[in-house]
Amino acid sequence: MIPKVFKEVIDLGDGREISIETGKLAKQAHGSVVVTSGKCMLLCTVVSNYKQSSVDFLPLTVDYREKFAAAGRYPGGFFKREARPSDGEVLTMRLVDRVLRPLFPKDYHAETQVMIQLMSHDDDVMPEAMAGLAASAAIQLSDFPFECPISEARVGRVNGEFVINPTRAQLAESDIEMMIGASADSVMMVEGEMDEISEEEMADAIKFAHEAIKVQCAAQVRLAEAFGKKETREYEGEREDADLAQKIHGMAYDKVYAIAKAGSAKHERSAAFSEIKEDIKATFSEEELEDFGDLVSRYYYKAEKAAIRDLTLNEGLRLDGRKTDEVRPIWCEVDYLPSTHGSSIFSRGETQALATVTLGTSRDANKIDMPSYEGEENFYLHYNFPPFCTGEARPLRGTSRREVGHGNLAQRGLKGMIPADCPYTVRVVSEVLESNGSSSMATVCAGTMALMDAGVKMTRPVSGIAMGLISDADSGKYAVLSDILGDEDHLGDMDFKVTGTSEGITACQMDIKVKGLSYEILVNALKQAREGRLHILGKLTDTISAPAESVKDHAPTMVTRRVPNEFIGALIGPGGKVIQEMQKETETTIVINEDPVTEEGIVEILGVGNKGIDAVMAKIDSLLFKPTVGSAYEVKVIKMLDFGAVVEYAEAPGNEVLLHVSELAWERTENVTDVVNMGDVFDVKYFGIDPRTRKEKVSRKALLPKPEGYIERPPRDNNRGRDNRGRDNRGRDNRRDDRKPREDKKED
Repeated sequence: MIPKVFKEVIDLGDGREISIETGKLAKQAHGSVVVTSGKCMLLCTVVSNYKQSSVDFLPLTVDYREKFAAAGRYPGGFFKREARPSDGEVLTMRLVDRVLRPLFPKDYHAETQVMIQLMSHDDDVMPEAMAGLAASAAIQLSDFPFECPISEARVGRVNGEFVINPTRAQLAESDIEMMIGASADSVMMVEGEMDEISEEEMADAIKFAHEAIKVQCAAQVRLAEAFGKKETREYEGEREDADLAQKIHGMAYDKVYAIAKAGSAKHERSAAFSEIKEDIKATFSEEELEDFGDLVSRYYYKAEKAAIRDLTLNEGLRLDGRKTDEVRPIWCEVDYLPSTHGSSIFSRGETQALATVTLGTSRDANKIDMPSYEGEENFYLHYNFPPFCTGEARPLRGTSRREVGHGNLAQRGLKGMIPADCPYTVRVVSEVLESNGSSSMATVCAGTMALMDAGVKMTRPVSGIAMGLISDADSGKYAVLSDILGDEDHLGDMDFKVTGTSEGITACQMDIKVKGLSYEILVNALKQAREGRLHILGKLTDTISAPAESVKDHAPTMVTRRVPNEFIGALIGPGGKVIQEMQKETETTIVINEDPVTEEGIVEILGVGNKGIDAVMAKIDSLLFKPTVGSAYEVKVIKMLDFGAVVEYAEAPGNEVLLHVSELAWERTENVTDVVNMGDVFDVKYFGIDPRTRKEKVSRKALLPKPEGYIERPPRDNNRGRDNRGRDNRGRDNRRDDRKPREDKKED
């Protein structure tokens, strides 16, 4: 039976459109859609179990995968099958998850899976910009308890004009690259990088993207209505007890408020709050705790959250005693690790990051091999968050999605300040040693100092700050919190991280938890973040005011040299013999890349100290040396032969030429050693290519005066006594008769 297909089309302008289609594929899933733009096609399926799980949170899994067949390619490596997700895929999963998760009911704990797959790729379409739309559209066709449709859009700005879902080519010219996630009513998520833009420009970009998202949300509603919107499923929610909630609130609120107002360190505060909770539990019998102990814990945390929020809104105070716009104490240090190419420590309150920098060649670039994009990064940052940084002991199971996401945010904040002409591949690694609020922004600050310590000529230093928001819709009160703690992250209405220079914003990440946040509050929060960023930036520049003049003595120096393509083969040698021996002898690393525009070879020479680099440069100079016809050059005898001497140009060691015995002196020379010997240094004249031998010709005698009475021997006439038909003057044909092969004489 031919399936009935339902379809909605969204106009993006400029002749581009996105279609959402359902009814043809994956019909056993609880919801499935195919989202298409150009030749790019995403298949999204959603499934949620009907039985609630025993955990006290939503076990939601968002999975985004790009199939290599979508681009007509094979997976790289020996194992020809898609395996673990790439960092790019993980980042897309996080973008979608952060928008979907808050829209499920807090008491919905059924195992839920959202799978998005790139099935067909288009070079002019970036598929991750449509992943959020695909996920929400599939959920709208299901019976999940989900608040409202959402979508995501990428916004760029090319030549001053905003563009929705720009192509990769347009992004290369854009000074903004942001992903915005929103419903028709509220912006919920923002993440991206910018070229030092203002807070107002960032708000304008968000507004522009939100208008496009409203259109995409309306298309989902129309599709669901045409398909036949399912009734929302019933599920067993969490147990509630209003009387118990009021009782716990009365027992906990004032005590929590008093402790929060006193201001204390993380561990002291946590211990005091735990004591209040245990005292409340002690008022109940074991039977009561067994019956509703989980409710006691839940209602206590609600009372704790309410008390801390009220303290901030009513008195402008925070858990650790700070004012709303106050940044925690900061101390910094550079050049802490003696063997790294660059290092720094950044400590802010109870958060600490140790950053290292490693300098390398283009061979050390981070290779990106995805169906939707192939390329490499010459600047990249890795972020590690070990359990001990929060005082925990848990198994290490590889790099987490959170580590990938936080590292990417820090990388985006810094990379715009790495000059385009930086000769190195630069790797930054951040080791988070303590964490109580925004270790990703500590990574940005530590990374800036480590880069400057390594001698990387950053355009401007970058700092970062994590901000929070507490608001009350009924009273209209709100408080923007600078440099938030971990607890403030959980209880606030907005968590946003902003990185930038003295000139503007370079990257941001926002998760907005309150509906209908006004753009006025958003801009005010961004402006307060700017004040905090500049304060932190001052602490960084007090520690290290400018990039080091040069790399450290033990760090490699990078020198690049352009070489015409015809000389590259000689530099590499047969089977790479020349370049390998050169690297071994000079203790350098030599990498050769081709510039397709200029058709030249770019030679990268990396070495510690100048001795080895100078030796490689001398070798290149020797290869590029071209003597001028008629000029004289100093040479040195490096090899003696029966028919002449091999000499080496003094200004181009390794560049050799044969000095024939007939060009040693005006007099007849029987033995080469009668005129020159090994190691002799003298001048020769260069005559270019000898038409007779087709080899380079140099002469020593041409620079010597002719002896008195010297008579030059007439040139030999090799055709004397022969006519132009090969006959001698006696009429005999001296040409070989191929029909009668000549027999060789046999000597006795």
